[in-house]
Amino acid sequence: MLGIVRPCRHHLSPALHRRWAAHLCGTCLSLRDGHGQLARTATNVDALLVSVLAAAQAGPDTATERRAGPCPARGLRTATVVSGDAAALAAHAALLLAAGHLADHVDDAQGAFRHRPLAAAGRRVATRWSDRARATAPTGFDPSALLAVPARQHAVEHAAGTVTLADATAPTADAVAAAFAHTAVLAGRPANAAPLAVTGAAFGRLAHLIDALDDLDDDRRDGRWNPVDATGAGVDATRALARAQVATIAATLPTVALTDGLDARLAHRLLVHETDRALGRTLLRSEQPSTDQPPHPGDHPGSHPPREFLAGCAAAAGLCCTGQLCCTDPITGPWSGQPRSNPCATCCDCTDCGCDCCDCCSDGDGCCSCCDCGS
Repeated sequence: MLGIVRPCRHHLSPALHRRWAAHLCGTCLSLRDGHGQLARTATNVDALLVSVLAAAQAGPDTATERRAGPCPARGLRTATVVSGDAAALAAHAALLLAAGHLADHVDDAQGAFRHRPLAAAGRRVATRWSDRARATAPTGFDPSALLAVPARQHAVEHAAGTVTLADATAPTADAVAAAFAHTAVLAGRPANAAPLAVTGAAFGRLAHLIDALDDLDDDRRDGRWNPVDATGAGVDATRALARAQVATIAATLPTVALTDGLDARLAHRLLVHETDRALGRTLLRSEQPSTDQPPHPGDHPGSHPPREFLAGCAAAAGLCCTGQLCCTDPITGPWSGQPRSNPCATCCDCTDCGCDCCDCCSDGDGCCSCCDCGS
């Protein structure tokens, strides 16, 4: 599942975690209803922020929900999930982001897409998703910024002149800014559009920078374009710019007029606290002594050669069945044969409760033991 905001149960109160799951499942089901079962694989934990923000501005009395049937991801239990225009916008954003992400992996021949049959299939899926999203844009939403991301990113990566980190992250920043700002239209809060655009731009830029830092070692080894090196900024400047985006989100979100309810608290939790936590995970993984220097072109990585497709499938199955995918970091990539960080094993820091009294002690929805709510 794509995205950087991945809260676990230890970082959300039970009520907030249930509400987060309702938005996540609502996005997934909107993808299924609008674009077919395969599109559910495009579910993006960051795109559901669109749904959360729309609900946080509109208030609990205007929320649109529906009853969802049993799902394996919920242990075959039914659930009440978010639906309506907000979920549709989140699904639209998720589909376009996934299409661009998939096309990028195909272009770079990453992982299984080194093999021509899978690359061709991946390209067809990315094109179909992009075309479907173009034809089914939510009413009143201009999808041009989201649709333009792949082409704009390609232009940046092949530009002849000097490219800065701001240039490299601008397509994603503009796309997320447009999606966040449209939630103000859905909620009937036009005054919120401007600060939400700023928040969205910072979040989009942050997601791009985190992805660049996470992929840096792999991109250097395989000779792929990465803004950390391509712009000449280096790791330290990239980290500093990422921290600035977290600070911008924390400073701008309080200026957005939100209702006093569960969705507003969830928006604060995800956008302020979980973005900081996501960056912290990335900085921890990327703090290597030699990270700021690209390898010499003649250097050999000294690791295992890439595996064939079927061997990679067997290795992937082994990672899942032995539990390594959940508990081991780093792991050996099933197809590349190279050591790599494992985001599944580091998606939550369960040694730190991470609760804030301002988030978990109101409305009587429960509180973590690390909060002293009596003071």
